[in-house]
Amino acid sequence: MPTLAAGAAELRIRDATGIYRAFYVVKVADAILVFHAFVKKTQKTPGAELLIGRKRLKEMLP
Repeated sequence: MPTLAAGAAELRIRDATGIYRAFYVVKVADAILVFHAFVKKTQKTPGAELLIGRKRLKEMLP
């Protein structure tokens, strides 16, 4: 998901109750940092969710 940051990716989950997304980045070989997750209600990922994701990732990485 280069719109968030280099190395960021998106996990897509769909079940009978809805569609979910989680943004994550592999920081080191043995760790995955999940920095934002939300329920997706529209076809396009809302800009507000992208902003939250960028902010949280920036707070978590040195």
